[in-house]
Amino acid sequence: MVLAIFLLGVLGTGLELLFLGHTLGFSQLIPVVLLTMSLLVLGWHGLDRKSASIRTFQITMTLLLLAGIVGTGLHYRANEEFELEGDPELSGMALLSKVMTGPAPALAPGAMIQLGLLGLVYTFRHPALEKQA
Repeated sequence: MVLAIFLLGVLGTGLELLFLGHTLGFSQLIPVVLLTMSLLVLGWHGLDRKSASIRTFQITMTLLLLAGIVGTGLHYRANEEFELEGDPELSGMALLSKVMTGPAPALAPGAMIQLGLLGLVYTFRHPALEKQA
């Protein structure tokens, strides 16, 4: 069931990114590429249920986590620059409020973090890894 939830999340997030045009430049393509990569690795795992595919999936999930963390920072910084350009006097809670509701959804990359964690939950104590020991 964890894998089914993960797959729904990856497909939904990937489609949303494509519909939003999140494909301008290298940094915007990173989440799309990582989501696609996770589907490809799961396809490999479906064909060859050995530890190599699970380890590769774990690496991909770690990359999803990192992309989510970096993406959150990038969205935050882009919104901050935008808001300060319009009103250089903004600071404190007023700035934070504007940044969090700015044009680039500051917490949207958190979906990548959630998917990465969910994927890692799927691999926790996976039988293919136990055979390796």
